[in-house]
Formats: sequence, structure tokens, C-alpha cells
Amino acid sequence: MPRGEAALVQRSRVSMGTAVQLSAWTTDEAAAVAAFDRAFLEFDRLDALMSVWKEGSDILRINATAGKSAVAVSPEVREVLHASQEVSEWTAGKFDVTFAALAGLWKFDQDIDGRVPDRSQIAPRLPLIDYRGLQIDDRAGTASLARAGMQVNLGGIGKGYAIDRAVTILRGGGLTDFMIQAGGDLFVAGRRGDRPWRVGLQDPRGAPDTLFAAIELTDAAFSTSGDYERFFVRDGRRYHHILDPDTGEPALRSRSVTIMAKTSTVADGLSTGVFILGAEQGMALIEKLPDVEAVIVTSDNQVKVSSGLKGRLVQLKPPTDAP
Repeated sequence: MPRGEAALVQRSRVSMGTAVQLSAWTTDEAAAVAAFDRAFLEFDRLDALMSVWKEGSDILRINATAGKSAVAVSPEVREVLHASQEVSEWTAGKFDVTFAALAGLWKFDQDIDGRVPDRSQIAPRLPLIDYRGLQIDDRAGTASLARAGMQVNLGGIGKGYAIDRAVTILRGGGLTDFMIQAGGDLFVAGRRGDRPWRVGLQDPRGAPDTLFAAIELTDAAFSTSGDYERFFVRDGRRYHHILDPDTGEPALRSRSVTIMAKTSTVADGLSTGVFILGAEQGMALIEKLPDVEAVIVTSDNQVKVSSGLKGRLVQLKPPTDAP
């Protein structure tokens, strides 16, 4: 594009197991692409530290020494772990990165592979889910898990943290009007041309990319957790990947939760925690937290909107009423 003429520049790559899309409204395409490249590198760097699939990651090393010793971990991982503990406190433990003690019991990737574990398999692992057993020593630069068998997984907050790091990179590259999206998490800064960014809320039972509501945002994070992302149906019941740490089974109170907050780390963690809490307890929490808003589609398909979004959220249609 000619220098001086503003336009939308977009690039996309896969990182952290999802498509990461960066968009900027800018007059300097070359500067935007250079900043994008640095942001993509940061996503990959953080993935190498936080993944449960990449050999040598900080998280795998913490898990490998559970109940034995502390291990040295990066400042970034300690920062995410601190943030996760804060969200755990807010949600009375419904958001808990040590839910990974259940790893391997459930399988949600394809209907044909759907697995419902027996209660006798789940019950012995529930005492191993306890965010208070995750210990972080910033002076020593270490983290540890109190009991053998405990495990950490940052899948419910790591992408949000990576988005926040990317925000700093894009702003450092001179961009003021941009959007960063990674799966159900995004952050918007500034404007898209002559208006704020417009983002949509997925209909939990609608066709892919069908929206039931939309909102205009600027300088805000936006994160959605839903029971339609990874699931299977068995004997008429929907089993999805958002597990209640108190039962070890899929949470029952919500179909989707969208959180708007100042940072993607907070939005990402809270969307999971509030999903498990459900509308009554979840919305009570949201109304107490500063600069946080929520839209909850309940298990019986009711739409609950926090007070700060009244008059701002545009409901395009009722969510599809289906099991």
C-alpha cells in the first residue's frame, strides 16, 4: 500500500496449538509486518516455556519433580503462575492450573475417540488438584508442586499472557491500532479506521462462525470459553473439555462465557473460572472486580450481561436453543 494511506494489514501463523492472527490499521505496512514477526517469535518462545508437549519446557520440568524438589523456571512462567493463583483465589479454586492431574482420563478431540472415564479413575486424582500446592519462590527463581502426581497445565491462561506480551511488542513497534487474536482470546487497541473494533460472540449451538451478539471495543481484552470448542456427545449428553476441579467432570452450568478486561491474562483465566462457577456466582464475582465485564450463556440458554455492558452489547439474535 502507498505510504501515508492507512489500510488493514494482517498476518497469521500457528502457535500454541491455535491460529494466531495479527491485524493493524496503519500507514506503514513494513513496520507493521516487522512488529508482527517479533510478536510471532514471542508466541513461539513462550510456547516452548509453557507447553506440556514440548520437551524441556518449564512446565514439564515442574511436573516431573512434583513432590520432590523445586526447579528453576523463567520469570515469565513465574508471572503466569502468580496470575493463575490470583484467578484461583477469585474463583474459589474453580479455575485451577493443577487440574492437569486429570490428564489422560478424558479425550475430547474427536467424537469417535470420546472417552468417559469411570468415577473410580477420577476420584483418586481429585485430591491432587489444589492450586495452593503450587509454590513459587521469586527470590530463588523456582517453582514446585507439593505432592507427587500433581501437574500444571497453563492451557487456560497461557494464550492470554502471550497476547499481553505481544501487545507490548506491537506498541513498542509504533502501532496504536491493532488486534491480536489467538483462538478464543483477543486484544484490540485503538481503532479500525474511523470506528472502534467490532467483535462478535459465537452462538454456542449455532453453525461455526454464527454470532448471537457483538460489541465495539478499544484497548480491551476479550476471551470466550465454550462447551462447543472440544466436545463429544455420548448417550445424549455433551461432554466438553472444561472440567470442574471439584468433580473432575465437565462443568454443567454454562454454554459459553465471554469476559472483557484490561488484560488478556485476566480475561483468559476468568472466562474458564466463571464458566465453571456458572451465572449466579460468576456474575456476582464479575460485578465485584474492577474493569471486568461478562456475557454468560447459561446451560438453559439464558443470556446474562454484566451491568457495565448494558447499552453497549448488541444482541443480534437469541442463541440457538438446542441440547
